[in-house]
Amino acid sequence: MSNSAIIEKPKSRAPIPLVVVGLNFGQHIVKTLVRDRNGESEHVRLAGLCDLDHNKARTMAAEFGGLPVYDSLDEVLADEGIGAVGLMTGPAGRAGLIRKIIRAGKDVMTTKPFETDPKAAEEVLIEAGKRQRVVHLNSPRPGVSQFMGQVAVWREELDLGMPVGARAETWAHYREAADGSWKDDPATCPAAPIFRLGIYPLNDLVQLFGRARRVSVFGSRLFTGRPTLDNAQLSIEFESGALANIYASFCVRDGDQYRKGMTVNFERGTVYRSVGIRRLENGVEMGVVVNDGDWRPRQVAAECVVGSSSGYDWAGFAAAVHRAENAPGCEIDHIVEPLRIIRAMSESERTGQVVEVAHE
Repeated sequence: MSNSAIIEKPKSRAPIPLVVVGLNFGQHIVKTLVRDRNGESEHVRLAGLCDLDHNKARTMAAEFGGLPVYDSLDEVLADEGIGAVGLMTGPAGRAGLIRKIIRAGKDVMTTKPFETDPKAAEEVLIEAGKRQRVVHLNSPRPGVSQFMGQVAVWREELDLGMPVGARAETWAHYREAADGSWKDDPATCPAAPIFRLGIYPLNDLVQLFGRARRVSVFGSRLFTGRPTLDNAQLSIEFESGALANIYASFCVRDGDQYRKGMTVNFERGTVYRSVGIRRLENGVEMGVVVNDGDWRPRQVAAECVVGSSSGYDWAGFAAAVHRAENAPGCEIDHIVEPLRIIRAMSESERTGQVVEVAHE
């Protein structure tokens, strides 16, 4: 199923000049854009690099063909030739940086997790809307993902009823050492595997189930050299009564890095995404199982392959910047509600208690 909310940018429009700010994680964005026609994309053009570590920025700029280097975000914002910022700094305090960027008249592509402070995130997203500035990120991705769209189609066509529960899982193999970054602090990186990897399925679950009522978390440190967790499990009770669980870990080496499996139970059927031993090289496998009544055999009602529900949608970003008709946009609560859940999760990690999710 195609994402009908995303349209192609007209060929006559020039790529948007973009500076990547923050080159720890941002180096991956830089490499992607450089591989795409040496930085000249149909949608954005890599126009410079910026990092507090000036030597890192200059070394990377030289590696990628002598890109311009900016010594500060203020210097980027003062350049009238730059249309957008790829903000890849840590999540704590990111809303304040986004506020500076949008007030300078520039648009923003950033990354998950969006912020650690849900109120600050909500306020800056509201301000961006009032200023008609674009703020996009990779998860939750703007618009309707193919996964969410397909779930909606099956829910209606197969009369699945209301969603009642879900299990999600994702893992990777990390053996990290402490480096003094935000990833070492439980206050800025709570239940680390959930915050860093589990945020992807959490964003999907919020779109499926809506607002959460309370959460609890378990976690352990098995192999990590950091003082934060490397193995964690989050349980969520939603206001609808639906229940969900997310397991995320840095401890599993099985060649299946970053798989985002999910099982969603409805009243009258179950949807599976990327569950089981098979894995496609391109795309994500989905299926839905139903039956015709109690004690009758199950039947696989439908199967399909969709694209990822996360990722940097540069085409959609450019369409939104150019005010194109039907350009994808973000639902503020789809971004902010997961952050409210994360804040409650952080308190649960600290206290060992079940914690209510605050909605101001």
